[in-house]
Amino acid sequence: MSQPSLSVPVDTAPNDPAPDTTMLRAVKASALQTSPFEHIYMQNVFSPGFYERLLKLIPARERFHDLRHKDAMRADGSSARRRMYLYPEHLWRLPAEQRALWGSISRVLRSRAMQDAFKLKFRQSLETRFGRSIDQIDLYPIPILVCDLPGYQIGIHADVMAKAITVQFYLPKDASQRHIGTVFHYGRTGPEAERTIAMDFMPASGYAFAVMERESWHSARRTTEADGERWTLMLTYYVQDTPKAWFKRRWDRFRTFFGFGPKG
Repeated sequence: MSQPSLSVPVDTAPNDPAPDTTMLRAVKASALQTSPFEHIYMQNVFSPGFYERLLKLIPARERFHDLRHKDAMRADGSSARRRMYLYPEHLWRLPAEQRALWGSISRVLRSRAMQDAFKLKFRQSLETRFGRSIDQIDLYPIPILVCDLPGYQIGIHADVMAKAITVQFYLPKDASQRHIGTVFHYGRTGPEAERTIAMDFMPASGYAFAVMERESWHSARRTTEADGERWTLMLTYYVQDTPKAWFKRRWDRFRTFFGFGPKG
């Protein structure tokens, strides 16, 4: 299911659709699932040719910052998660070919068309949570390229309420990492926490859900050396419905240039 398509120029191969077309189509084509909470699982997020180029043009390690989080730590005390914010002010330092490709993805992820597609998909959850029409809900997108190293995990949580929609696109080379996708839970503790639905970690796929208090429970099981690195695109829509929240979103963006991520 896609929202209105953007016209984003990108150096693609002949007959290889640009990411605006395929990403929006993948959102709109996904079926809304209501159990254990409203979510979608997206497939064919990128065309095969574009996806192949994307994997070849992953930026170098020095472009990433370590995320210091109690769950995202390895046994030796180092961070298990590295991230690179996909804002234009970060991308200008990349080599030209990388800058063109990731710039095209960044524009789609930050676009109004993409935001509207997700808001429409999760209309019922969002309007229930905020008590008003989705047209009156103002959100700010934060796009991040993430590399999780072996040993990464995160416990069952529902996401902070500063977030409205959580999206993660999976970027594996093949189906060998299928088992390391995000896990959705029916509850945080007890038997309900043991009832789960796992999102397959497949090439050019992903999931999204509306953040709901004490409802959108999810986790990631600890990965092993055999699993290898776990590459994903994170897209988080933060709420900016007050002047204070509006300013905080932009202050957080400024801080990302120095390696600091938003705190909620």
